[in-house]
Amino acid sequence: MNGITDPAAYEAWYHTPRGRWIGDREFALLGDLLNPVAGASLLDVGCGTGHFSRRFAGLGLAVSGIDPDPQALAYAAGEGGNITYLRGDGRALPFADNQFDYSSAVTSLCFVDDPVAALREMWRVTRHAVVLGLLNRHSLLYWEKQGRGAYRGARWDSAKAIREEWMPRLAPSPVAVSMGSAIFLPRGGRFARIAETWLPRQIPWGGLLAVCLRR
Repeated sequence: MNGITDPAAYEAWYHTPRGRWIGDREFALLGDLLNPVAGASLLDVGCGTGHFSRRFAGLGLAVSGIDPDPQALAYAAGEGGNITYLRGDGRALPFADNQFDYSSAVTSLCFVDDPVAALREMWRVTRHAVVLGLLNRHSLLYWEKQGRGAYRGARWDSAKAIREEWMPRLAPSPVAVSMGSAIFLPRGGRFARIAETWLPRQIPWGGLLAVCLRR
């Protein structure tokens, strides 16, 4: 997993008008797909600065975050939120089978050289459901941002790859899968924000591809 060069700057982006809008839309989609039960436990894999860890905690979940980057983890711990953070590799999670009710990975698998290995580990330690936020190969965001800035070195995935290449390698097989996408017009202007509220999440061309796998 790639480290975050400047955790404070990374987090500050989510407090800009565009960053706040994108973060809100992405989390709304992830939360709707996961639909977690308050009080349940969740492991956030590749948690980075803890931005989405704190959002999941805001839903009433008992959240743990894991990331290989000590600088990002130090920042996350300083933000509070009653979240347990530890350093580790998502491809070799230091947890028992079925230890968490849910697990999440929000764009972190896009920077893992073997995302299926990480997904299999998440699947192993999760009792109920795994939710993923991935960069969508079939999106306007891909054409605007691939290989640039914070997206340099990122892998862009597709719903077809998830279904045909990732899911068959999970045991036991998921009993249900749901997908959606968000951020169709990534520049985030007034028209983009209005359009986003009208476009159904089932349209597979948003910059964020969200996937929920249930056991």
